[in-house]
Amino acid sequence: FYPSFPIDVALIHASYVDTQGNCSMEEEGTLADILPIAQAAYTSGGKVIVTVEKSHYVEYGSLDTRFVQVPGIYIEAIVLVDSDCAKQTNGSYHNEAFSGEKRIPMSAMEPMKMNARKIIARRCAMELKAGAVVNLGIGMPEGVANIVAEEGIEGMVLTTESGTIGGVPASGGDFGVTTNPDTILHQSFQFDFYDGGGIDQAFLGLAQVDEKGNLNVSKFGGRIAGCGGFINISQNAKKVYYLGTFTTGGLKIATGDGKLEITQEGKAKKFVKEVEQITFSGTYSAKIGQPVVYITERAVFELRPDGVYLTEIAPGIDLQTQVLDLMDFAPKMDGEPKLMDARLFTDELMGLAE
Repeated sequence: FYPSFPIDVALIHASYVDTQGNCSMEEEGTLADILPIAQAAYTSGGKVIVTVEKSHYVEYGSLDTRFVQVPGIYIEAIVLVDSDCAKQTNGSYHNEAFSGEKRIPMSAMEPMKMNARKIIARRCAMELKAGAVVNLGIGMPEGVANIVAEEGIEGMVLTTESGTIGGVPASGGDFGVTTNPDTILHQSFQFDFYDGGGIDQAFLGLAQVDEKGNLNVSKFGGRIAGCGGFINISQNAKKVYYLGTFTTGGLKIATGDGKLEITQEGKAKKFVKEVEQITFSGTYSAKIGQPVVYITERAVFELRPDGVYLTEIAPGIDLQTQVLDLMDFAPKMDGEPKLMDARLFTDELMGLAE
């Protein structure tokens, strides 16, 4: 049991605030847990300060009660800001498709350029199951959402840890919000669902993997990236996929005729003897019988009770020199690994919706 501690100051932002401090969120792509944050500070005797765009400071009684997320009784001060201080995300000022005010056709989204990230995202999209509740992590996994939109894949529900359910999660500076969401929950409610085992398939980033199937995404040398919600998601998902390039630091590729060519190898290995920090325990995963798959642009691996198995290799890749020699441990194999689908390495649509 971890006892709570007092919160002295809470800083929140709202779409609209009235003169009594009531805060609504109808133009936001995430609720950002502003209610529990405000409650924690207020009940601790702390101060809750809300920012709102100057033109969105309105008279008491003019807000739609259904959109009010934080009541004015919690608010100590209202700070009016210019529009450039009221961005919806790090990348956008106001996108109505993120907040659910409008829905846009998925065909309007930009297709991904052919590169290693697209190959990996496509291979992951091949794993999507009808009816599955899916979580997409930050970084490389964001590309899976682009492939879902590009290929017109339907039948599963994409979610993000920030609280969005349904639609297609955004990427880059907009990560954390979703285009055409079905609903937007507070992040803490989303994690209640995740912690309860609600995710069928989780797609998360891959930085380091070792021979026990352990994964590190949180600490590299003296730099601590932190784990975020990675542990909650990875330990409780019914099946987890880790995705990233096979090597890092300058990797360049080319595709053609359904084959992959490495034109410049990355400087650093990702498949190492022992990870620097265990963010995900392969031993624990094997103990609970959780299926785990590692997907790169040139090879696919599976974690089994007796170790990491190499199961697929890209057409055009040499098994010895471009996979095994670039690993600090020898993966297990059931004979020759099968070839990855040649459609992954072409510019045309793969037809994954069918």
